Amino acid sequence: MRGRRLLPSALALPTALLALLLLSGCASLGQMLGRQDAAPGTAATEAAGPQRQAYRLQVQAPENLAALLSEHLDLARFQRVGEHERLSRSELERLAVDTPAQARSLLETEGFFNAQVQVQRAEGPDGLPLLTVQVEPGPQARIAGLDLGFSGDLQDPQEPDAQRLAEQLRQQLQGAFLLQPGRGFRQADWSSAKTESLARVRAGGYPLARWAHTAARVQAEDNQVELELLLDSGPLFRLGELQIEGLKHHAEDTVRRVSPLQPGQPFSERALLDFQENILKTQLFDGASVEIQPDPAQAAATPVLVKLREAPLQEATTGVGYSTNDGQGVNVSYLHRSPFGLPLRSLGKIKYSRELRSASLELTSHPQTDMHRNLGSLALEEDRSGDIITTNLVARLGRLRETARDERLDYLEVLRSRERLGELSFSAGAISLNTQRIWRRVDSLLLPTEGRTATLVLGAGRADSTVSPNGTFGRAHLKLGWYKPLAERRWFASARLELAQVFGRHEVEIPDRLLFRAGGDDSVRGYALRSLGPRTNDLVTGGRTLFTGSVELARPISKSFPSLWGATFIDVGNAAERWGDLRPVVGWGAGVRWRSPIGPLRLDLARGQDLGQWRLHFSVGIVL
Repeated sequence: MRGRRLLPSALALPTALLALLLLSGCASLGQMLGRQDAAPGTAATEAAGPQRQAYRLQVQAPENLAALLSEHLDLARFQRVGEHERLSRSELERLAVDTPAQARSLLETEGFFNAQVQVQRAEGPDGLPLLTVQVEPGPQARIAGLDLGFSGDLQDPQEPDAQRLAEQLRQQLQGAFLLQPGRGFRQADWSSAKTESLARVRAGGYPLARWAHTAARVQAEDNQVELELLLDSGPLFRLGELQIEGLKHHAEDTVRRVSPLQPGQPFSERALLDFQENILKTQLFDGASVEIQPDPAQAAATPVLVKLREAPLQEATTGVGYSTNDGQGVNVSYLHRSPFGLPLRSLGKIKYSRELRSASLELTSHPQTDMHRNLGSLALEEDRSGDIITTNLVARLGRLRETARDERLDYLEVLRSRERLGELSFSAGAISLNTQRIWRRVDSLLLPTEGRTATLVLGAGRADSTVSPNGTFGRAHLKLGWYKPLAERRWFASARLELAQVFGRHEVEIPDRLLFRAGGDDSVRGYALRSLGPRTNDLVTGGRTLFTGSVELARPISKSFPSLWGATFIDVGNAAERWGDLRPVVGWGAGVRWRSPIGPLRLDLARGQDLGQWRLHFSVGIVL
């Protein structure tokens, strides 16, 4: 077998040779110099006192290989010595002589088994010795063959459902193995491929899986590597009963209802993580872990251990703040996770600010089997942000379902509204059925940089008022968001679009809360909150149509503080009674973003083009 080498489980010969060279070189050199082996800039080096350059080194090789050699060669690591130490010519010569073999060992970890390495010695312009390492790496070895075999239950399943699972998993492993035939060989990729494949098998039903045999057979003259692997899966584990720990205030049924697990189903790490996520989404627990203990004797029905840490039964919070939308304000909230011992969650809120005063109470059931929650709420609010003071009483009864990426809310809403302008006032109301959908396909829900979001609200109902005819109406409101990194993630673009319309006869008076206005932090910056819309007697009122859009480009301000971004933006939009009457206005400006752990903080200075004035906007959080 011409030029064939066997590397079981790793590149054993080059790795062993490299370790021997490093250990012997470092130890002997350290003894010669009478100091510890410390790379420049380490604590040991700094403790040794001031340093000086002993010689110069150049590495002539392809960029990625030059970086590898410049980091790991002894000749690269010992260029600096103590200010009062010296490196003799014989010591430097020994380092130079050892360098070709050491470099070839390093290059073999990158798949170059026929590299030519030479060390040239000269005197530099500053009088220091100059050593040049010249590397001709040759071609990188390619994977010539992949033999991935299996033993255990993965190879010989006994039951029909296990056979299907095993066949799918074997195909996934074969297709997803990192080092496929024709690909260049690297030691790091070889290790990663084995680690990833083993993790996939263990997560897919065989938690005791192990590699029974792995080998990389190198044919150096042909620059080829043949891979051989045998995976022993061990037994297929099936799930048994739930064993729940840590409950004090809540019943076990609260946890069991949100379990997607069925007794006897094959173990899946993804299924356990989904169960754990469902538990945390109940908002009843601060911590949860779901796991099994892989005991071969219990493989047919392994218990599922659920360890919980309950959240406080009651919480009260207060806050004082300021925003350009609402002005200064205070708020108080009170949360009880099981009022009167019932399987409910209650949340009461009071907010008092310059522009908005509100009080609300929301009751939601603990999640049901399909993660649905029933909800009921009552809210009283007074809006003073416009020319007309509006007071709303809103009651809702509905059903909510949340997943990691999507949200669905269906509800019946009853609204009573009273609008005042000086001594004049009138009342209006509406009852409507509504559905809301939220889709999120982003890399981060809190701080997205790539992906898309969408929110759609549809409703239909009947409106009444004291000054206009009663009648039916429909309502649609769509928000779209888009995020995209640019220029190798040095710049980040985002855009949003908002469209809305109320359908129905124009003589039917719709409560102002169900109409639309533009302007504010998350609408058209440069204009005050809800200050854009149709005008009646020089007063801004709600419109039946709405359009807003925004484009923003941002980038980190400094590499030393990557969470602080600078941004420029342009916003456009308005609200009107009809689409034909809608005249978009423009706002533009610049600002800063702090991507904090609790969400983005935005500070923007925007100019309303029609107003010819600058306006400061401050906000926290993401609007979907």
